[in-house]
Amino acid sequence: MKFEDVYKQYYRDVYYFLLSMSSNPELAEELTQETFYRALANIHRFKGECQLKSWLCQIGKNAYLSWAKKQKHLDSRELEPERFHEDKEEPGQAENSPEMRCMKKEQALSIYKVLHLLDEPYKEVFTLRILGELSYKEIGEIFGYGEGWARVNYHRAKLKIQEMIKEVS
Repeated sequence: MKFEDVYKQYYRDVYYFLLSMSSNPELAEELTQETFYRALANIHRFKGECQLKSWLCQIGKNAYLSWAKKQKHLDSRELEPERFHEDKEEPGQAENSPEMRCMKKEQALSIYKVLHLLDEPYKEVFTLRILGELSYKEIGEIFGYGEGWARVNYHRAKLKIQEMIKEVS
């Protein structure tokens, strides 16, 4: 397979994965380009022990972490809460009404506060599963573990989030 074909096939997956990590479309685009540059430079290291998509996402994750370390931006202030929260419209309220936008923002902020308090790897596994829409197998490969490890950690993260939301309510 030509590298151009790899780029065409996986560009969107890598971009959305990085967008889920950075919450910034411009940064996600830049990091996606960096990811494919690094992949091309290191294609000889790909041994086929995992899916190519997982390998590319791991490179993307490392590119994001390198960027974040340089920028010192690894905190929740970088996130845009309204981007991730979708609620059903309540009867009698317009979806884009100021009241609905305010409610959505408040709900999203409380979810981010809870996510911010989660320990690793729960925070990242949950984020990759929900926001990155990765399979358990792909998440396991990114961390160097199996699918079962990803399932267990996602389940634990979900339980911890539910617990923390009950405490806040």
